[in-house]
Amino acid sequence: MKKVLFCILFLLTRVSFAEDEVKKLPPLDPGYMGVHGMVLVNQGSSIYASHLPLYKKPHNVQLLYKLDNNDLSVLQTVRDGQLITIKPKPFNLQRLMRGEKMDIQADLYAGHFERGGMLVYENIILSFDQLLYVRTFDDIKPSSTKQEYDVVSLKQNYKIYIHRIQQAPSFDHILAIDLEAGCLGRFSTSSTVPKETELLYKFLNCGTIKPLYFETEDFQ
Repeated sequence: MKKVLFCILFLLTRVSFAEDEVKKLPPLDPGYMGVHGMVLVNQGSSIYASHLPLYKKPHNVQLLYKLDNNDLSVLQTVRDGQLITIKPKPFNLQRLMRGEKMDIQADLYAGHFERGGMLVYENIILSFDQLLYVRTFDDIKPSSTKQEYDVVSLKQNYKIYIHRIQQAPSFDHILAIDLEAGCLGRFSTSSTVPKETELLYKFLNCGTIKPLYFETEDFQ
C-alpha cells in the first residue's frame, strides 16, 4: 500500500513540475504576428526553411528550421528550383523562435513570392520539426567589411554557414559545405556588401560548396 501511495505522489509531483515548466513560458509577443516569408533549401532528402529577415519587427530574426516532409513533389520542386520561397498564412514567429513543432499553411513559389515569383502550390501544409538556428537583431553590429558566419552542424561533415547580418548596408547569405577542411567563419571583404562570387571564393578551400541563398536588396 505504501508503494502505491509513493507512486501516486511521485506521479503527481512530476505533473506539477511539468505544469510549472509550461507556466514559466511568457505569453507570446503579438508584435511578432505577421506573414513570415521563407526560402526553402535542401540537402539530399531533407528540406530546410530559412526565415527571410528584415531589420524591423516582426521580421528582425534570422531562423533556420528542419521540415518533416513526406511529399516527394515538394522535395523535387525545392531540389530542382533555383529559388523556392513560401508565403505562409499569418502566424506568430515567436512560436518558431521557441522551437515549437507546428504545421504551417503556405503558398509555395518558384522565385521570390514578392518579386514576380510563380505560384506552384497553394495552401499546402508544411511541418516545422526542428529549430536549428535562431538569432534576433538585438546585438546587431555596425556595417563593416569584417564578416562573420555562424555554423550549423548537421549529419556527418555537412554544415550550413549563415552570415550574421549587420546594420545597413549588409546582406543575407546562406551556404552549405560538405567535407569541411580549415574553413574560416570570420574574414574581411572588399566592401560591406561584396558580390556573392567574392564570398564563395573565401570558402574555396572548405570542401564541396552549395550556395543556398544570397540577398542584398532588403538590407540597404
